[in-house]
Amino acid sequence: MIDVIANNLANVNTTGFKRSRASFEDLLYQTIQGARVEAPQEEETLGPVQIGKGVRLSAVMRLHTQGSPVQTGRTLDLAIQGDGFFQVQRPDGTIGYTRDGTFTLSDTGAVVTANGYPLVPGLVVPSDASNLAISTSGVVTITNTGNKTSQLGRIELARFVNPSGLEALGQNLYGETSASGEPIRGAPMDTNFGSILQGNLESSNVEIVQEMTDMISAQRAYEINAKAVQTGETMLDDTNALIR
Repeated sequence: MIDVIANNLANVNTTGFKRSRASFEDLLYQTIQGARVEAPQEEETLGPVQIGKGVRLSAVMRLHTQGSPVQTGRTLDLAIQGDGFFQVQRPDGTIGYTRDGTFTLSDTGAVVTANGYPLVPGLVVPSDASNLAISTSGVVTITNTGNKTSQLGRIELARFVNPSGLEALGQNLYGETSASGEPIRGAPMDTNFGSILQGNLESSNVEIVQEMTDMISAQRAYEINAKAVQTGETMLDDTNALIR
């Protein structure tokens, strides 16, 4: 739990980062005595006597709640308000999915991520283009030489039935898994898809106060568990001393 919290806090300023939460489950139980009927005449039934064997990590859930938009004023900074991921092509040819809309232009005018991964479907901005504008529905328009406005294309988003099932790949990218399901593609502002905010970036959804509270809770839980182990060892030492 501390490791998960530490990673959340480390990425408090990471664009489009989604915080994770550790979930735990109890282990097997040792049954000292099964359920029984103590007084047959009154049919008084007692439950089983069981001793638990501890706890283990069951899952680390990623919470895809909306991060606050931060205005940057930069033309190619895009934020998604609502559901959806930008699609980019990774070097191995697979598609990566990201909420980080920090885009820039390559030497050929292609719209790429900060790591140079091209946006899918591709957009190429002509060298003589000016006044690049991206609407909330993802329509990209430019003004050419001669003040002629033309449409370059439209940004496409992808969403998943279970976004928590996506695999984190680093570099603010996620990969499709069998748990996430196949991507559902569509345009911004279509049904169940979010809108595009140009000149903005989505901030991390990490809340420092919540993480600090969880960290204190985890620390105290660890301390009391360590104390319980120490007390158990002391009692066993006393028992061995009595036998001797």
